This record gives sequence, C-alpha cells and structure tokens, in this order.
Amino acid sequence: MSTDIKAPTFPESVQDGTIATWHKQPGEAVSRDELIVDIETDKVVLEVVAPADGALTEVLKGEGDTVLSNEVIAKFEAGAGGSAKADSDSDEKGDAKEASAEQKDDSSAPESGDAGDKILSPAARKIADENNVNPASVKGTGKDGRVTKEDVLNHVTSGDSKPAAAAPTPAAAAPAAPEGDRVEKRVPMTRLRKRIAERLLEATSTTAMLTTFNEVDMGPVMELRKQYKDKFEKIHNGTRLGFMGFFVKAATEALKRFPAVNASLDDNDVVYHGYQDIGVAVSTEKGLVVPVLRSTENMSIAEVESTIRDFGLRARDGKLGIDEMTGGTFTITNGGVFGSLLSTPILNLPQTAILGMHKIQERPMAVNGEVKIRPMMYLALSYDHRLIDGKEAVQFLVAIKELLEDPARILLEI
Repeated sequence: MSTDIKAPTFPESVQDGTIATWHKQPGEAVSRDELIVDIETDKVVLEVVAPADGALTEVLKGEGDTVLSNEVIAKFEAGAGGSAKADSDSDEKGDAKEASAEQKDDSSAPESGDAGDKILSPAARKIADENNVNPASVKGTGKDGRVTKEDVLNHVTSGDSKPAAAAPTPAAAAPAAPEGDRVEKRVPMTRLRKRIAERLLEATSTTAMLTTFNEVDMGPVMELRKQYKDKFEKIHNGTRLGFMGFFVKAATEALKRFPAVNASLDDNDVVYHGYQDIGVAVSTEKGLVVPVLRSTENMSIAEVESTIRDFGLRARDGKLGIDEMTGGTFTITNGGVFGSLLSTPILNLPQTAILGMHKIQERPMAVNGEVKIRPMMYLALSYDHRLIDGKEAVQFLVAIKELLEDPARILLEI
C-alpha cells in the first residue's frame, strides 16, 4: 500500500525546515521505525522514520530543499523491498532517450554513460552538475558505493575534478603555481547556523547591551565538591557533582532578589516572570543550542546536574525537542570549558540578561592582609540597559559571587 511521507508538524515558532540528509533512497529496503530523513529547523534536527517495513518509491524533496509543516516529501510503499524501480526494459530496451529521461526523474538512479555506473544522492548530483564533474570519476563512500555530497565536494576540492568535455583552448603561458596548500572550500551555512547568526545580530542591534564583570573565589565550591563528589555520585545513581549545579542554584536565588534580571521586554511592556527557567548553553557540532531547565527554584542540585547531563548527551545526537529549547527567563553560558578567561556574552532574546562563566585560574590574591594563591574565575553579566540599571546588574553579580564563595547560603537561601 502506497502512503505519503510527510514532514513533522512544526510548532508555531518554527515556520519551515530544510531537508538535511536522506538516509534511504528509492528502492532501498527499510524497516519500520528506521530513520529515513533528517529535517533541520532553526532550533533542532528532526528525524522522520519509516511507518512500516517497505521502501521509498519516490523522493519529492531533495537535500537542501525547504519544506513546510506536514508537507509531503516522499512516497512510501509498505511491504516493498530491494529495488522499487520499475523494470521498463521489456518493451523499450533499446530506447536510450527514454531511459535517460527516467533516470533524470529518479534522483537515486545511477548515472549512465561511463564505465562503472554510480548512484548519487540528490545533493551530490546537483553539486556534480554545477562543477561539471563526471560521477564515474568520483569514489563513493556511501552504502553500496553510493556517491554522497561530501564525496563530490572532496573530489572537487582535491583538484581531481576534470571537465567532462572541455573544449580545446589556445595555448597560453601557465601561471606560476602558488607555494603551499591554498585549497578553498565553499559550503552553505546550515539552517541552525544561519538562525544563530540572525539572533545574535538582532540582539546587538535592538538592545542597549552592556556587560559588567566580577570575580569569584571558587575555592569553597571546589573543596565542597572534593569532599562530597564520590558520595554524591553514589547516592544519585551516577550523577556527577559539577560546577554548573552551584551556578544554576546561585543564579536562581539572585534572580528572586532582582526580578528585573529575570524579566523580558515585549514591545513597551515589561513581563515579570514569577518563576526561574534557566537556559544552559550547550555546544554541538552544528552550533550552540540552549535547552531550558524549568522552574529551577524547585530543583535540587542533583536534579540540575542530571538534567544538564541529559541535555548535553541528547544535544550532541540531535535528539532535543523544540519545546525543550523555547522559553527561558535567564541564560548561563560556560566558555571556561574551552579555556576562555574572559568574554562578553550576547543576550538570548527576549531575555534581558545572560551570565558568562570562564576558566578557573590560580592567581595571587590578597586574603586578610596576606598574598595567597586562589582558584579564581571571572564572571560576566551582559544585560539590556533599557530595563536593568547598572546598580541592579552589579548587585545581581555580587549576589552570585557571595553565594558561591559561601555555598551554605545557597542551601539556606540567605
């Protein structure tokens, strides 16, 4: 039975998506719930799986094409397997022209002409055509020798690409070859990367963003962590006691004291949130995503750490849901894991403040009239000066500093 494969239902905050990768091609057998195609949106990569055992019979949207919510992107035949391509050789064996037309319509059909036919993905075929690449000369690394988009790009950038039928040109003096490797590679920005760029530009151009700095002695937190981390991990089923749990709880307490930092702007209205939903920036291969911890005022440090670990694992696999990355009243980003000593984080709209953590660095500090080596971290708070005054921003950051330098205050909420 033939059925339509549709794009998922996108939430209101996502207008459309882009076909990222077809994992199955027409005629290729697929099992029920096996991944067929990835669709990339502004926020997350969505997976579409097979509705039953069978095979794709037709791909209607190629890699790179834009799709709308619930739009039909392919045709599927339940119970089909192996090659779903009809064998038209019986009556028209010698009709090369018609066979060529059929191959053009079927994006998974092999290229004809040169020895050693190749099967190209739609994106690979497009790049090959644009660069006048003979598919037979490209080594395929995909399943069953299929030529992928990356195979064609690597072939082009490696210098192996030769025009299929280049016209002879008059002899001319060959330019001197440049010294060293000067290969360039042009690839389109991913949808997620473009959306990140748009939001960052929007934040810098539509807000009165300012950053204030302070530093915190991480010694007390480090000592507490060293003392209890093994017992903590054992009691909480393998959840490790990290630094982010302390920062989230300290930020939660500080947000209660300074409601403007936890607020957002909606045109000329100020929206004060009676809860703390804190986004934690997570770096992935495709870009930065910010999953949100909901109602952190009701979460323990163990729950914070466990949830962040789950977010991190699923973010790297592209498994986060769109609803998990929307909303949020405040954001924390940790550049210290990459070695950053100081930075000015950019606001995550429509939020009005973001906290930047950095690398813990041992430095000589004056402690009670004596010079001591202490593990110090610079903190940065970027905020929208249209809503938050400098006094509030500084006091908010000082509150976080004081809570972290005396962690018992976090538990006592004082």
